[in-house]
Amino acid sequence: MPDNQREERMELEIYPLGDAAVSVQLGSGIDPKTHRQVQALAAYFERHPFPGLIEIVPAFVTVTVFYDPLKLCDPVTGERCRARDASGFRSPYEMVRGIVKRAAANLDHTFESASNIVHIPVCYGGELGPDLNSVAEYHGLTPEEVIEIHSSQDYLVYMIGFAPGFPYLGGLSERIATPRRSTPRLQIEAGTVGIGGTQTGIYPISTPGGWQLIGRTPLPLFRPDDSSPSLLKAGDIVRFQPIGLKQFEEWKEDST
Repeated sequence: MPDNQREERMELEIYPLGDAAVSVQLGSGIDPKTHRQVQALAAYFERHPFPGLIEIVPAFVTVTVFYDPLKLCDPVTGERCRARDASGFRSPYEMVRGIVKRAAANLDHTFESASNIVHIPVCYGGELGPDLNSVAEYHGLTPEEVIEIHSSQDYLVYMIGFAPGFPYLGGLSERIATPRRSTPRLQIEAGTVGIGGTQTGIYPISTPGGWQLIGRTPLPLFRPDDSSPSLLKAGDIVRFQPIGLKQFEEWKEDST
């Protein structure tokens, strides 16, 4: 398939971010198809790094490529940025743009990242989930119905961001999608599960936040001393498991 057709299918847009990074936009909306394309491009560069590559950062619809302009080298031609061709000086951005376009043309569009299914125990309501009743009232449901709906879905981890280890989860039922609070809280305890619009997520560390808080997990999501500090990664599937307060306290004690 010609490169331009592949790019059209991927809605590929490339633009510079400063003088040492480019952002590659692969779609316009948060959906599983775009997520797979983001993961495929990120995985490609992990398998085929080019000279000068520093880091790949996948997000909802973009992959940001950070590079060192002084070490940059075209992996196919061996050309460096100071070389000239018929069109004149080739900037680091132009070189990385060309590398990205070749990578996109060679992507395996059937790529599927290895998804781990991670079960997250959650104690809903009470002091651990102070907004559960408000969410229920907003939708004309009982708190028990909100818990049932929230814990019966499979959630895709689209990206990790905002705070270390914070997972943005897609798959929340429209039946309990709830706007963020008008006034954010100054401090939310680590492990708190929240709803923000059409997404749900888990606060991995104590931080301010404006999501509706419906429960808390005793599992540590951010473990700075581990080789893999984030419990979750993009592409994982999360399943919430309701537990009681006694189980929460026992689990919390065992995990500390």
